[in-house]
Amino acid sequence: MPEVEWAVPTLPGEMVTLRPIEATDADDLWLGVSDPEGRRQTGETTVRTREEVAEWAATAAELEGRFDWAMCTEDRRMVGEIALERVDLTSRRAEVRLLTNPGHRGRGYGREAIMLVLAFAFEASDAGGLGLHRVGLEVLSINPRAAALYQSLGFVVEGRIREAYLDSERYYDSIRMGMLEDEYAGARASWR
Repeated sequence: MPEVEWAVPTLPGEMVTLRPIEATDADDLWLGVSDPEGRRQTGETTVRTREEVAEWAATAAELEGRFDWAMCTEDRRMVGEIALERVDLTSRRAEVRLLTNPGHRGRGYGREAIMLVLAFAFEASDAGGLGLHRVGLEVLSINPRAAALYQSLGFVVEGRIREAYLDSERYYDSIRMGMLEDEYAGARASWR
């Protein structure tokens, strides 16, 4: 496998452009990570301070083993973030994570962002991609809208981890999904 430059590329789309996260994104990132509904839907339990978010934003574009993007609309407004994490070039796999900020959910931004990231993940390295074999994700059973989105894009349910997350006084399941490189080719044709 050829060496990969860990520089986060800009990925242009029709509704959103994915660009490397910058220090100036700290306030918009804070909106996402501090949103109670977003935290609930993603099962996020780690509480971060505004300062921690600002420190992370300043260095996110330089981290190896992952790619973090700000999802921006045409007017450069950040509407969320998406990441390709735990990138393993030897096994040719990674995990995708998405968080759309409050007020911007349900508008198709996340869908397009996932499509852009999957193209980067699966396209051959000589075409500017990573040439991965597998991209996985985790979605909670309390977030059926997200699960339906992922399935509509071609992700396959691979399993369920029962009662993996606690929300107030009730436990919820984690649903594991994945897409393989040959499934990506077929799924991509249906996105049009």
